[in-house]
This record gives sequence, structure tokens and C-alpha cells, in this order.
Amino acid sequence: MCRWLAYSGSPLLLDAVLYRPEHSLINQSLHAKMGVETTNGDGFGIGWYSPDGIGGGTPAVFRDIAPAWNNRNLRELAAHVRSPLFFAHVRASTGSAIQQTNCHPFRHGRWLWMHNGAIMDFHRLQRDLCMAVDPALFPCIEGSTDSEVMFYLAVTYGLDQDPPGAVARMAGLVEHLGKEHGVADPLQMTVAVSDGERLWAFRYSSRSRSRSLFYSSAAETVRHLHPELAFLGEVSDETRLVVSEPLGDLPGLWNELPEASYTVVPAAQGEEYLPFVPELP
Repeated sequence: MCRWLAYSGSPLLLDAVLYRPEHSLINQSLHAKMGVETTNGDGFGIGWYSPDGIGGGTPAVFRDIAPAWNNRNLRELAAHVRSPLFFAHVRASTGSAIQQTNCHPFRHGRWLWMHNGAIMDFHRLQRDLCMAVDPALFPCIEGSTDSEVMFYLAVTYGLDQDPPGAVARMAGLVEHLGKEHGVADPLQMTVAVSDGERLWAFRYSSRSRSRSLFYSSAAETVRHLHPELAFLGEVSDETRLVVSEPLGDLPGLWNELPEASYTVVPAAQGEEYLPFVPELP
């Protein structure tokens, strides 16, 4: 499968989370501990929003088929790009071609999307899933992955108006078609999606054994637990990371997102996560 991270909060150099942590995403591209594969070398991608609104609110994307661990351009960008909200993804293909258009994150307008997991027997469901995509959106699908089809189904089902509902309807369609085609447990996903203002992260699988996903504790909590970490004084209380696996073993920093749930950043008061239930569109 894959490994990914999403950051939202005070503007930060991408390098701070891509390279510097003990178990950074770049480290995970070679030495993942919780993924199906140890190595995630079938390409990578980053997507980021500018802190000053350059680009009219649409995110920038850089993707490549080379492994993340030895890409000099990625290291150069990460050391110079500062963003309040960014995605990063290292890929382990589940069968689709290794090409730039299959690397995450995917972008449509102001939206970014990335996925870890798979639609089981995607080749059996692919035609029906693609036929459900809004015809006006279908030409936007550039690659051959299940992940990109999932994205455009969510856009079709109202991502602009209701992101959790749109993702639930996408998941409901996958499970409905899986049942029709005799595919047991068709959906496995952790998904991150953002419009540049908020970040939603979902953890769900048809068999209730989803891939790992963690979110960071509130900065205020971590400051109290670890006053020696001076850099925490520079980030807002709303700053959060959502990751496929922890970037280190600092006590009190990481919380596992429960099965069949999602989280929103910035979070509503007292709501760390909410239940996620697929529904028919």
C-alpha cells in the first residue's frame, strides 16, 4: 500500500516533517513499520497551499515516479517551501502503472486528495464506478488508479458542499457495486482531503480492519508534556498532523484514529473524531 501525512497549522517548512523526524515520511518510504510493504518506492507526491494565497487558493502539486528517498528536487523544495497546509505521499502500487498521473495527491480546483488502501478487484468494478462519475468531471481523470476514481466520485457526490457526506456516498457506492459483483470486503481506505481551509481524514474498511492512521495531540497538550521542545512555542494550538504511522515515539503525541471514523482539522470544540458510515448515493 502507501504511507502519507497531512499537516495543518502555522506555516511550516515541509522539511520539518518530511525529513527531520526520527521516523519521517522519507524514512518510511524505505522502512515503514505498519504498512503492508516495508518499502514505498513507486513514486511520491506533495501538494501544498500558499500562506499568502498565491495561485488563487488552488494548491501546488509536485509528483514523480522516482523513489522519495533519493529525489534531490524533493529535498530542495522541502527546504524552501513553507505552507500552512500540505500533503505528502509515498506510493507502493497495488497493481496500477508507475507513472506520474498515478502518484498522489490528486488535485481538482482547490481540492487535494490522497489515499492509502485499495478497491479490491478494481478491474471488475472499474467500469461501473467510472460511469457514476459526473460526465463533466470524467475528462479530468488522468491516471488509472482506484484512488483517483474515488476522488472524482466524491467530487460528483458533493465534496464542495459536504465533504464527509460525499466520501460516505463514494464508499457506499463501492460497497454496493462490490456486493453486486460478488467482491467480498471491497473497500480499504485511509483518505485525506482538503480545500485549503480545513482537512478531513477518514479511516474505514469493509472488513473493519483498516490501515493504520494517527493524529497528533493538541499543541497545548504536547507543550505541557514536553516543555523542552522549544519549537512548539512557534505553532498555534490548532496545529495538527495526521499520519499513516507516527513520526517518532514521543509519549503523548500520537493518537490512533478509531476504526470507521474521521477527524476534521481545525476540530470543533470537544470533537476529536466522528463516526464514519458509508451510505448509498
